Amino acid sequence: MNEALIKQAGSKLLKAQRILLVSHIRPDGDAVGSLIGLGLALQEAGKSTQWVLTDGVPASTHHLPGAQSIVRQPEGKFDFAVVMDCSDLNRVGEALDGYGMPDLNIDHHITNLNFARVNLVQPEAASTSEILTTLLLIWGLRITQPIATALLTGIISDTLGFRTSNVTPQTLRIAADLMETGGDLATLYHETLLQRSFSTARYWGAGLSKIQRQDRLVWTALTLSDRRAAKYPGRDDADLINILSSIDEADISIVFVEQTRGHVKVSWRSRPGFDVAQIALHFGGGGHKAAAGADVPGTLEEIQSKVLDATRAILKAA
Repeated sequence: MNEALIKQAGSKLLKAQRILLVSHIRPDGDAVGSLIGLGLALQEAGKSTQWVLTDGVPASTHHLPGAQSIVRQPEGKFDFAVVMDCSDLNRVGEALDGYGMPDLNIDHHITNLNFARVNLVQPEAASTSEILTTLLLIWGLRITQPIATALLTGIISDTLGFRTSNVTPQTLRIAADLMETGGDLATLYHETLLQRSFSTARYWGAGLSKIQRQDRLVWTALTLSDRRAAKYPGRDDADLINILSSIDEADISIVFVEQTRGHVKVSWRSRPGFDVAQIALHFGGGGHKAAAGADVPGTLEEIQSKVLDATRAILKAA
């Protein structure tokens, strides 16, 4: 990222008094961790902040300090808005309603559309929380133990416990610094990646019972009735995609999740050598080469057919 641009963004952010912080719908640990991390740091600096996630806080991050302060809709007026861990404005849901163009965009997705007045996008970073840790230090904001906990959670979440191919020595150094500030790696790893609710296990069971494979492509689907039967509270796949991506016979894995109002959430994972971000971009989504997603209008049956055809084409070309 451009050093002058970083300083410019920090100067504008720290001059603001009432700041809106938002991230994407169906938030993951990186979305929540970066939101809380920046929010707490700005509060420490005496700023008034509001933290908004349209879909609320996922169960896997309820333990984070400050999670109870996150709301689903913005209230009041703001003089600065920051969007984090989000590749395009469609992914923020209703969190920016009435504000207009956001002032600052902090992200690590290669498909980011640079939609804000200032865009700090670093695709080579393993997570937005990793980027934010560096930015806070450059901007002279303190990283306290609660902030370190939030940011370390974001890094653990997006790297699947430091197992993704984009983890670098710098990622590990930043994680070590956060541990020295009080981030409890072992506990956060367990709470973020291993601990699951009974309803999540039942939801997984519904998806695993319908798993299909053709050549090196594996997929399954979760319907609204599956969600109701399992009593799963979220609108995502409960990280089922990470289970499918561990299947030895698959190069690309997909989970289709039926949504209300005629939409389907699609998640892709791939082994090195396959760029699923380009498929996601074709369907109005985005992400990384090895992990991407899209929210596609249409029925589960028709979207599944179109996405599988497009993904098979990528496999054949490779």
